[in-house]
Amino acid sequence: MSQGEWEEFSSRFGDRLALDEPLSGYTTYRIGGPAAAMLFSRSTEDVADALRLCADREIPWVALGLGSNVLIADEGFPGLVLRIGKGFDGVLEQSEDGFVWRMAAGMPTPRLARQTAKAGVVGVHKLVGVPGTVGGGVATNAGAHGQEYSRIVRNVECVATDGTATEISGQEIDWQYRKGLEGVAVTAVTFEFETGDSEEQLDEIKHLQAGRKEHTPYDMPCCGSVFKNPGPPASAGQLIDSADLKGFRVGAAEVSKKHANYIVNLGGATAAEVLEVIEAVRGRVLGAFGVELELEVRIIE
Repeated sequence: MSQGEWEEFSSRFGDRLALDEPLSGYTTYRIGGPAAAMLFSRSTEDVADALRLCADREIPWVALGLGSNVLIADEGFPGLVLRIGKGFDGVLEQSEDGFVWRMAAGMPTPRLARQTAKAGVVGVHKLVGVPGTVGGGVATNAGAHGQEYSRIVRNVECVATDGTATEISGQEIDWQYRKGLEGVAVTAVTFEFETGDSEEQLDEIKHLQAGRKEHTPYDMPCCGSVFKNPGPPASAGQLIDSADLKGFRVGAAEVSKKHANYIVNLGGATAAEVLEVIEAVRGRVLGAFGVELELEVRIIE
């Protein structure tokens, strides 16, 4: 679409709509070309209005939180990117007993993990190393160390592709490994937690963060885990390591020397380079072990 064709969006959203916005600054990979348009959403009404306009004009759209678990094409995205972040990231309600929390979709999972641990409720503290948002966690059924979003979601508020706001019970979602609620824009999530020991959880958070610093490239641009774990007897990282692929690189994209299920951006890497590394890794692991690795990272193009 030309700039003129975005006029109705600009009229509705004003300076919260940016045209030809580079996406590399909005992803943990620091990779990606421009979005035709990006809306800095602040409310469910924003999202609903934007998706109605997209539906009317057959414009593709994608929701983007903190930009982890995604790889955006070098050419960018030809439609509307709904940025679900600042201003859309707080605690909306809590029950009197403290076990039911309603959160805006842009709440970072690490912040939620710490807040619930301090409050002495259990269900999400082990996800402190998951770098995404609550909305992204529901979309992908994010998990770590035996905890998953599917176990604590009571209700999801979302907007359908036609701009209709709706609610979906957690029990209605077809939860799978790294697959949750798809095809909608999540705006808020209600969680149900259990009672727990605050000090014990905070201590475990410290331990998990120390392990993350030691064993993952936490301080380098990356998307998190690139591949889903195929199941026992070996994880994706172990298979890639066994294929002697740590340090394998194309351009500035490299299989991490710390954790083989991470592909890091050494500086200036392109999406094309990351994809070339991905295909090389999949081919080598399939040839060596007969295991076809499935992507966990989402490709946006």
